[in-house]
Amino acid sequence: MMLGVLLARAGIEVIVLEKYRDFFRDFRGDTVHPSTLQLLYELGWLDDFLALPHDEFQTASANIGGRPVKVADLSHLRTQCKFVALMPQWDFLNFLAERGRRYPTFRLLMQAQGNDIVLNQDRVTGARAQTSNGGVTIEAALVVGADGRHSTIRSRAGFVVNDLGAPMDILWMRIAKNPNDPKRQLGWVRTGHMVILLDRGDYWQCAYLIPKGSFAQLKAEGIEALQREIAATVPPLADRVGALDDWSKVAMLDVRVDRLERWHRPGLICIGDAAHAMSPIGGIGINLAIQDAVAAANILVEPLRAGASPSEADLQRVQDRRMFATKVTQAFQTFVQDRAIAPLMSGVPVEEPPLVARLFDQFPLLRRLPARLIGLGVRPEHVRTPDVYAPTAPRSSPR
Repeated sequence: MMLGVLLARAGIEVIVLEKYRDFFRDFRGDTVHPSTLQLLYELGWLDDFLALPHDEFQTASANIGGRPVKVADLSHLRTQCKFVALMPQWDFLNFLAERGRRYPTFRLLMQAQGNDIVLNQDRVTGARAQTSNGGVTIEAALVVGADGRHSTIRSRAGFVVNDLGAPMDILWMRIAKNPNDPKRQLGWVRTGHMVILLDRGDYWQCAYLIPKGSFAQLKAEGIEALQREIAATVPPLADRVGALDDWSKVAMLDVRVDRLERWHRPGLICIGDAAHAMSPIGGIGINLAIQDAVAAANILVEPLRAGASPSEADLQRVQDRRMFATKVTQAFQTFVQDRAIAPLMSGVPVEEPPLVARLFDQFPLLRRLPARLIGLGVRPEHVRTPDVYAPTAPRSSPR
């Protein structure tokens, strides 16, 4: 969506395909980090965006082994917004769609599932989609696969996926919020269990980590087992977990960390989770994807404005620009998975916070490190594409 809006804003005809009739999907990435808020500021859209209902946090803490520790502080960031905005992803997508519709070159097709690519010899020259009115074929100078970690487009393009592995899956659910609940304690950790709480106004969006592939076993133990485990991990929620009385109220995320060896072929490129599936650690997947979109727009805008299909060299420039950030971020995520999450899932006792967490808590300056990585990322991008529909400023009269 972000790439489509930026290209349409530059005068390029764009069609965005969306599989469903609306964007209302719960339990998606709801964190909009300072790097993304900075882009909205550069586009002149920040005030309108922040006028939408949302929550904000500038510092983050965790409860580890019964002890609260402060782990990140974004107040030092050199950005317009020194906080993470919590907003349902459907509101963000609707906001971007509304901005896109302001441009005559932007078209959004709902209930249109991209399910194949069109090839002319070895070049991708379009995409096929299934819509509510039947199948359609769309010719295009460039096809972008942005259809997530289970990408159909990357599969049809024959890309090789390098699986980096993940030791956990995540169960998502809603739990009612109480005014007396602890503030800003995002993570709760005890032996064998970890819960992440995202503030969604009148309820918590709750992420419960489970060992990889163990969901079927947990279901066999009954929903009461899940209630007990959450209540034991986050005691303040014990009086409300009984509302989780059916597995239909629980969604399971199959956590993957992977990336393509090559993101493109003639006429096609993948970005976001289609190019590199990210772990939920740090909540930075969507923000990394948006950085991909901005970099792709910056690099590809000129050949597309000239009416040409971007060259292989142009597409490789996008991959080169974003690959370093992808590798460093995934290395950080896999380090946390291997050194913290995997031992936790195996039942290593958690009697007190690990040394690194205690250092973050004791020395405020150290909290800037995770804040910088999570808030801005490794290589934040900036909008370089033009707005060809912006009113031209009047020229001064000659003296």
